[in-house]
Amino acid sequence: MPILLGAYYFFYFALVGVYVIFMPKVLLDLHYSPLEVGIIYAAAPFMRFLLPFIFKHYLTLTPTIYKISLFLTFLSTLIFLQTVEHFYFYLTTNLLFGASMGVSLPYVETIALAQLSKTKYGKVRLWGSLGFMGIALWLGEILTSTYEALYYLSITSLLTLFFGVILTQFDTISHSSAQEDASFSLQKYWAFWVSIFLMQVGFGGFYNFFTIYETSHGISLSMISWMWSFGVLCEIFMLYFQGPLLQRNLLHLLQFATLITMLRWLFLFLYPDSVGVTFMTQSLHAISFALYHTAAITYVFSLYSQKKLAQQFFLGIAFGLGGSVGAILSGQFYGEYLFLIEAGITFLAFLVLLVHQKRKYSFIQERK
Repeated sequence: MPILLGAYYFFYFALVGVYVIFMPKVLLDLHYSPLEVGIIYAAAPFMRFLLPFIFKHYLTLTPTIYKISLFLTFLSTLIFLQTVEHFYFYLTTNLLFGASMGVSLPYVETIALAQLSKTKYGKVRLWGSLGFMGIALWLGEILTSTYEALYYLSITSLLTLFFGVILTQFDTISHSSAQEDASFSLQKYWAFWVSIFLMQVGFGGFYNFFTIYETSHGISLSMISWMWSFGVLCEIFMLYFQGPLLQRNLLHLLQFATLITMLRWLFLFLYPDSVGVTFMTQSLHAISFALYHTAAITYVFSLYSQKKLAQQFFLGIAFGLGGSVGAILSGQFYGEYLFLIEAGITFLAFLVLLVHQKRKYSFIQERK
């Protein structure tokens, strides 16, 4: 089972790598404006945000629904080939792509968290990082035309479909009833949900404009591919060795990772044309993504009894709504002060996380 999980993560995040690293540049080459790129990259995350509310009231994340989502992901990448040169058609296809991607990962994350220890999870999850890094290095060297990136989207989505379908045999978690899912509430821990939303808003400039931002400061696309890959190498290192850290207070880890992320964006603002400083900021991806992400999904897994729905809400609110708003804002504010704004938003995420800590402590005291 760990081998199949690793293969799924490898190709799923290779797919994400093509979509995040190379497609924004492709769209600019097709004469999309930065604002239009921001709108496009808000579409898929917005669908991920809507999905948990639909599943809470009307659907259950069963193996059948999961398999359909894998097929629709593959289908949408094929439709991209026909629509990429037409803004509104391409935008509509991105809505389908975002909806289907938003079902797939929470389902697999729930299986992984249920079947693997905290230490083992990181060592399996790092195969996703290897997929992301591998596609970054490969396409950074060989990509010569717009449609090549789209072909790689389709290939990686097909392989994700193949390994993802096999994983359904390891789904041992009972499916929540409609009544159980309907009782799921965001209100009690609202400050936590606001914080993870703001954290991903702060990532908007990085995910959607880092490549464009650095090329505009004279750094080559090949060098930027190495920067992406170096960040992923640091992420892999953290995923492999983070097990002992996850035995500590998860909330404190989230606070630490959020502050480090704020500093990361601040250095990108201050030294945008420095290769050395940019590589240093990429090393912080180990903390701002790998450690933060694992601590966050583990923390959510411990908070709620509705495990799959909780993971859907995590993906929906963080990478969905946060990613959508972050994409639009980064498209709107793209320019000299982009990463200064991102640093400010991330600091707000840290402050709200302190509010969550205080509220949770008061809940514990009330129970006593």
